[in-house]
Amino acid sequence: MITAGKKAEAQWGEGNSIFLDIGFSSNGKTCGLAFGDESTQSLKFGDAKSAIVNHIRKRKGSMNLVIEAPLSVCFGPDGNPRGRRIERKDEKARYWYIGAGCAVMTAAMYLIRSIHEATKDLQGIEIRLFEGFASFKDSGTESNHEGDVRKLREKVKSSSLHESSIYDSGDLKLCETDEICSAFRVAGMDCGVPAVIVV
Repeated sequence: MITAGKKAEAQWGEGNSIFLDIGFSSNGKTCGLAFGDESTQSLKFGDAKSAIVNHIRKRKGSMNLVIEAPLSVCFGPDGNPRGRRIERKDEKARYWYIGAGCAVMTAAMYLIRSIHEATKDLQGIEIRLFEGFASFKDSGTESNHEGDVRKLREKVKSSSLHESSIYDSGDLKLCETDEICSAFRVAGMDCGVPAVIVV
């Protein structure tokens, strides 16, 4: 079962967390991945997807899967896409529906579909989704997939110290009239709106 993780569930547990900075390249190692406290690694999308599915199939119980990609979407009353609270900082904006956000959201859809297909007949498995958000970097800072994974892991490890950096689903709207829903609803996999961990 795949569900939306809540802020209170963004807790560290030995071996129960997967951290992924997802990329969608045909030949580059654009995914950063770590299982729990294990070393981070850079992988191609297909290899990262296979590693995550295999890891989940071998375990029982609840697991937290943190993906650095938009896992929820927002629309205004007019039906047009709108930004979420986390996507604006000062004068900057990194909206889910513009540029790289769309690409990694598509990659996340294919990953979640693979996890769903691989686990739908298994009992005793719950995957709690969390969105990682590492978009606002200092000017000139190079993107580092493994580095973003380590930052997300540290936020979860010390979540009690970083409560203001974790947004529950109800904290994501910019306007009360906005509608926020699962990014996967369009693909028939409504997992709910996950909490967001901002680094």
